[in-house]
Amino acid sequence: MISALLDGYRHHIVDAHKQPLFLLLVGFITSFAFIRFSTRMIRAQVRWWPGNITPGGLHIHHMVFGLGFLLIGGIGTFATDGGHPWIDWFGLSFGIGCGLVLDEFALILHLDDVYWSEQGRKSVDAVILGILLTALLLTGYVPLGVVPGQDTRWGLVAVIGVNALVCLVALLKGKVWTGLLGIMVPGLSWIGAIRLARPASPWARWRYTRRPRRMARANRRERRLHARTDRARTWLFDLIAGAPDKVPAGHPKAHAVAERMAARALAHRRRPGRGAAAADRGHGAHGGYGPGGYGTHGPDGAQGGDGAGGDPARRARAQRRRRTVRAGRTRTTATGPGRSAGRR
Repeated sequence: MISALLDGYRHHIVDAHKQPLFLLLVGFITSFAFIRFSTRMIRAQVRWWPGNITPGGLHIHHMVFGLGFLLIGGIGTFATDGGHPWIDWFGLSFGIGCGLVLDEFALILHLDDVYWSEQGRKSVDAVILGILLTALLLTGYVPLGVVPGQDTRWGLVAVIGVNALVCLVALLKGKVWTGLLGIMVPGLSWIGAIRLARPASPWARWRYTRRPRRMARANRRERRLHARTDRARTWLFDLIAGAPDKVPAGHPKAHAVAERMAARALAHRRRPGRGAAAADRGHGAHGGYGPGGYGTHGPDGAQGGDGAGGDPARRARAQRRRRTVRAGRTRTTATGPGRSAGRR
């Protein structure tokens, strides 16, 4: 059996000149699995496992080491002109760097330490997407199925291009797994693109805002159909990456997150055509939009950024909203002081 596996590896990988890409995929998966195991051991405060790397009190994130592996793999390939056996080792180095960097993709996206929060789950999505794309390239002959030296099959190129657009539509509708798996199984992406978008997706914000019936249907479908799949997805992600931290709404960090979310929601709800007037009022006596964006306060304590500087009724509504945010909620928010305790 071992000899059969070796013969298959030699025929499908080595003879097909795919060994560098295969080693890249191996390094990708191995580094991600290792670093997730490491961070979970640190989070559990296991005594026999080394802790975070903090020379001089500075916490060095593992994406820093990932960037080093990426530079070694990329620059080394160009420096050696892609010759053997160097390209195999540089492919492995590049894969290790991909796993370490994408494991902290959410930190790079949010510019905040959200590793053990709900926002940190974006890192797992990015890793799965990277592994799927690499596996697709490894199992196919070459990208787009075009063999060098043969005529370009434009029909196949058109089908793959249309499928890529359909996958993008599915992703915009909030169907993350349907869109990702549709890269390899085209039928899934078409189903996701035709069906209703999820209520919190960009597509729903763009297309369903002025269609209350369609938004209501999307909400009903979300409650009825996606509850089980979300629970299964949460269980799988907890198994792979660990459960995020849960902090009560009365925690100061929960208040900060709630205030940021409320500010973003108010910014989206500003009425069209009043942006210039609100900005002019904001630069007046009541504060408003500054160079840093939303959240500049005037002397009366009201945020000019919501356009309430010159309208007492709107200013009162804005104050009530802020008091509601500060009062907290009974739900829990996925952020907390322990999110950086288990980092490497």
